[in-house]
Amino acid sequence: MGFFKQVLVLCVLASLGGGGYWYYDTHIAGATEADSPRAQRGARTVKVEAVPAEEKALPVFAEAVGSTRALRAVDIVPLAEGRIIEIDIVPGEEVAEGAVLARLDNEIERATLAEAKARVNERRLAMERAESLRQTNTISQANLELLRSELAIAGAELDRAQRRLADRTIRAPFGGILGISSIDLGARVETSNVITTLDDLSEVEIEFRLPETFYGQIRQDQPVTATSAAFPGRNFSGKVVAIDSRVDQTSRSFRVRARLPNPDRALPVGMFMRLEIELAVRRAIVVPEESLQVEGGNIFLYVANGETAERRTVTAGIRRNGEVEILEGVAAGDLIIHRGIQSLRNGSTIEIIGAPPASSGDGSASPETAAKPQPARQG
Repeated sequence: MGFFKQVLVLCVLASLGGGGYWYYDTHIAGATEADSPRAQRGARTVKVEAVPAEEKALPVFAEAVGSTRALRAVDIVPLAEGRIIEIDIVPGEEVAEGAVLARLDNEIERATLAEAKARVNERRLAMERAESLRQTNTISQANLELLRSELAIAGAELDRAQRRLADRTIRAPFGGILGISSIDLGARVETSNVITTLDDLSEVEIEFRLPETFYGQIRQDQPVTATSAAFPGRNFSGKVVAIDSRVDQTSRSFRVRARLPNPDRALPVGMFMRLEIELAVRRAIVVPEESLQVEGGNIFLYVANGETAERRTVTAGIRRNGEVEILEGVAAGDLIIHRGIQSLRNGSTIEIIGAPPASSGDGSASPETAAKPQPARQG
């Protein structure tokens, strides 16, 4: 076979092969792809749930930590030396102001008080006789004044004797909760021995520090909410009662003191607490946190636009309680798809299940549903 015949045969075969591929691609492969499960899935309607984006009043918080301290706290020590003859201290018991906690032996002090009373009575009778005699000029005015001085001295000695006897009884200086006693009945104590502790826990104070950037935003009576790991799910509400006038030059922070009512005496002294201080309230657009997706560093969500899902890139703000603040990309009233988003693509056909909840006329939420934003972290 000549060279030209071979070339001609190859050209005919190539033409036949190209035509066969075109026929397969057009009539067979195209039909097969259209009937495939993937194509059928892409064309189906996706059932989703959606809620409207809401505009709410969001309080802004600063966060801090601190430990509780009693409103008043003292170490109970005796005012005199002696032996304990009576003790009535029950740890954890609440006592009233003036309650007797312990007594020291007081035989000598009672005898001294009786002697002082007798001396005062003697000096008073002597002065009364002298005043009668002075009316008849039987004694001089100087002697009368001397007797008056002696009566005053005897009265001062009586006061001292009464005070020494009173010091033998140890009383609560104010109402509060008793601590554990370290002294037993019959022990000899000195004025340096701590009998027990007494804490006024009707209110507790918490001292904490905030970065100097918050200095202009903290004020007296600002609301404070405190929580503790010892009481999960419980919030303790209080207010700011003191703000330091100085900023520490090393830590660039300042001290703040808050006070929390403690009517049930649940909070002891020294408990670690986390605090949130309300700084301001602002209006913001919020959506369910589950509606957000992240891809390549971008945050996006799907908005129901009629029967079509529209993908929008958004800028998120603070997150809390299952809601997210949206700074850009969503307006109040937009229907945000929050369930069924796994099968969505931009432009997907959707069917919204159930009617979206209606928002209030002014766009504000009730206190029960208002979102609480993520507190600003202490720097």
